[in-house]
Amino acid sequence: MMNFILPDDWIAKIGRLSVATSSKLRGHHKGSHRSQRFGSSLDFSDFREYTLGDDVRQVDWNVYARTEKYFIKRFLDEQEMRVHILLDSSRSMGEEKKWLFARQIVASLGLMVLSRDDRLSFSSLEEDIHFRRKGATYRKSFLQVVSKMEEATYKGSFARNGLKAMPKDSTVFFVVTDGLEPIPEWEQFFRKLPRFAGDIRCIQIVTEEELNPKYTGDVRLIDSESDKDLNISISNRVLENYKEERHQHETAFQAICSRFGVKNIQLVVEDGIKHAIFHKLLMNRWVQ
Repeated sequence: MMNFILPDDWIAKIGRLSVATSSKLRGHHKGSHRSQRFGSSLDFSDFREYTLGDDVRQVDWNVYARTEKYFIKRFLDEQEMRVHILLDSSRSMGEEKKWLFARQIVASLGLMVLSRDDRLSFSSLEEDIHFRRKGATYRKSFLQVVSKMEEATYKGSFARNGLKAMPKDSTVFFVVTDGLEPIPEWEQFFRKLPRFAGDIRCIQIVTEEELNPKYTGDVRLIDSESDKDLNISISNRVLENYKEERHQHETAFQAICSRFGVKNIQLVVEDGIKHAIFHKLLMNRWVQ
């Protein structure tokens, strides 16, 4: 039996939410989201005077009886939303709590999309990890894909290589990452994103240990990406320097997101998945 990373009761709660966006919808197939175009849904929009070539079946004969003029009804169109989720599976994401939390965020967003009869695609930098389906019948299949991703083991830079795993037809594009690559690499990554989607969002996953490390004394640190080690004596000054450098990195990261029109939000693992979805994402109107 597959052990899903989300409990059954959580799956039901998530299914009542949806991804919110003001981006122009790009799908050509039927969905549950209102387009700016007119179409043939059951939701009435307004009347327009009949012109040669209009479908006579749309003529409102009740209006004609009152005005002796021909008017047709217009209805709002319904189109699918196309959402892509790109998960950073590089080794810096591999800390157990961070990796589980990141996959729970991905799974929750994916279930929202599929439950609304929209099209979901998902990828990571692992070549065999990909998903592209539409509709609620594929919710279990998607959960299986995300749940069986046991480790984040990609060797290399996510920011340099992330573009290789992306489609070019998304309405909303989510990047789920810890954002630890060098700023110049992120600049090149975010610069190219607008060609892939109109609404781009970066979810940055961090832990309390990364924000406020509690190390003391002599320690041996190992870089999870390069396996290089460093022996260092942790003092208050060292911790202050670390926090300052991290603050500078975060400030530059957010500035790049803003520069290229990428919405950015930071989620702390220890706050939990419920707080992340129903407080951070909902309050920021990323979901509704």
